[in-house]
Amino acid sequence: MGLPRLICAFLLYACCCCRRAAGVPGEAEQPAPELVEVEVGSTALLKCSLFQSQGNFSHVDWFSVHKEKRVLIFRVRQGQGQSEPGEYQHRLSLQDRGATLALTQVTPHDERIFLCQGKRPRSQEHRIQLRVYKAPEEPNIQANALGIPVNSKEPSEVATCVGRNGYPIPQVIWYKNGRPLKEEKNRVHIQSSQTVESSGLYTLQSILKAQLVKEDKDAQFYCELNYRLPSGNHMKESREVTVPVFYPTEKVWLEVEPVGMLKEGDRVEIRCLADGNPPPHFSISKQNLSTREAEEETTVDNGVLVLEPARKEHSGLYECQGLDLDTMISLPSEAQELLVNYVSDVQVSPADPERQEGSSLTLTCEAESSQALEFQWLREETGQVLERGSVLRLHNLKREAGGGYRCMASVPSIPGLNRTQLVNVAIFGPPWMAFKERKLWVKENMVLNLSCEASGHPRPTISWNVNGTASEQDQDPQRVLSTLNVLVTPELLKTGVECTASNDLGKNTSVLFLELERKLPEPESQGVVIVAVIVCILVLAVLGAILYFLYKKGKLPCGRSGKQEMERNTSI
Repeated sequence: MGLPRLICAFLLYACCCCRRAAGVPGEAEQPAPELVEVEVGSTALLKCSLFQSQGNFSHVDWFSVHKEKRVLIFRVRQGQGQSEPGEYQHRLSLQDRGATLALTQVTPHDERIFLCQGKRPRSQEHRIQLRVYKAPEEPNIQANALGIPVNSKEPSEVATCVGRNGYPIPQVIWYKNGRPLKEEKNRVHIQSSQTVESSGLYTLQSILKAQLVKEDKDAQFYCELNYRLPSGNHMKESREVTVPVFYPTEKVWLEVEPVGMLKEGDRVEIRCLADGNPPPHFSISKQNLSTREAEEETTVDNGVLVLEPARKEHSGLYECQGLDLDTMISLPSEAQELLVNYVSDVQVSPADPERQEGSSLTLTCEAESSQALEFQWLREETGQVLERGSVLRLHNLKREAGGGYRCMASVPSIPGLNRTQLVNVAIFGPPWMAFKERKLWVKENMVLNLSCEASGHPRPTISWNVNGTASEQDQDPQRVLSTLNVLVTPELLKTGVECTASNDLGKNTSVLFLELERKLPEPESQGVVIVAVIVCILVLAVLGAILYFLYKKGKLPCGRSGKQEMERNTSI
């Protein structure tokens, strides 16, 4: 570069600097507009401070500026306002003696610059920047229900977060177990997009993609929306979600419920469990406890084998096999012994004992069990414990000794594990009646239901001495109950009813006497009797008073001579 060119360039630069320093009209930077912040739906107050010192608002024009386009929206003339046709025609009004323009029902479309200008052509203008805010709705989060494999080579979609109807666009932050997630190459990726609704509000959608590991199977994910209002910064959180995480099986094991000593009749669940997700395909095999030979193999899709009710045959050595269908690797569990404790059927000998009165009887009880047994004998009719032990000895048998005896074999160490057996002892003898005689109160012409009970060995039969509808019901091998339906007649009241029980060894009779129920007087007749008694008492009282009065007046022949005559007659 030559010297002349260098001098020209220097002079041009100096000229420009002087021009800037002098402040050429029309090229000076305008001051920042005044900021007004409101929420959607509220009223914005636009205060024109241009003529505040003079207080002259008689001639003011209001403009909206959007995309560098200035549009007249309101005129003030002599303190009176007039809206211009357009989008603001019905939402503007003057306040504060014309110094403030009120804009109602603010929407996101109203976020722009408003300015006021005086009458003179080059009058200074006042610019107002209107900022509009709207809190978004509660964020809605949806987790990936299909699940994520841990061996995925790229980040997979974990969840989607949607925040609707906010303004301006809120910021989203993702969290895992309460800690914020950040973009991480090949590990975490957050993809967000927004949609503008017809109302001008924004709907934000954010997708979290991540590469998960086995430890994330219980991880809690949620999203947070950060937004601003005129009152300050705010945030809203979504609910927490978990995502199915798929990982291969490394271990298989077996569990039994309930835990502890098992007994016949229990509901037993044998569960196959694995540490993989999804769980493998399970099968359960059983071996004999003594021979260790395989007895059966069962396929269980849900990994649970239910034994209900459990029996002693279910005892054995159980093992689970888990087949991972992705790797086709089969993993066994450790074998576990299952013992179902039992008590066998109780055997009593003799099974059908028969004895004569005065003789003796010995009953023996036997049973088998996987545990130590205890025996006791109970009287069936009363539940009374007669003997503890497997042998019951009965001496000098009476008729009353006949009936049921129950032997119970139980395992004290396992509550509820027991078996019983009932045996009926028959004592030879004629029938024995439940009652010898009985009185019944009846009404004439009523249908009466009579019952008669007898016992004996051999089992007796019952007959009645009157005609009627009779039926018998066996109570036990030595006892019978007979019922008779009969009409109460005068003849039946005189003779009564007899029932006779008989067997090969004799007979016995019960008598039922029938008595008519006494009728009580009707309530009205009872009242009449009471009134009559009261009247008689009153009459006697009045009569006594009259006699006493006459005696005092001396008009009754009951003088002293009369008394002497009476005494003389008495002594004779």
